[in-house]
Amino acid sequence: MAVTTCVHVWVLPDKIDEFIKASVENNKHSVQEPGNHRFDICQDASDPCKFLLYEAYIDEQSAAAHKETVHYKKWRDTVAPFMAQPRQGIKYNILAY
Repeated sequence: MAVTTCVHVWVLPDKIDEFIKASVENNKHSVQEPGNHRFDICQDASDPCKFLLYEAYIDEQSAAAHKETVHYKKWRDTVAPFMAQPRQGIKYNILAY
């Protein structure tokens, strides 16, 4: 079953540009993963410090494999100090798209 993770991220105001740069770099590699359906980076229209990463994969194994990639680990380590609070990932099963 196709799965998605919605990752809610709150970034420190002075780190927004750096967060976006690191996230776009991660996105460029993530969308090339064999099991990736979609990988969106969204910024809240009313609060520029709030982001949503929408990560859709063909199955749970592909989603798990993403977290083992070099580009994900680089992103995770790079953006950790940019967080205003810990990010929250919520998993969903995709029913239709």
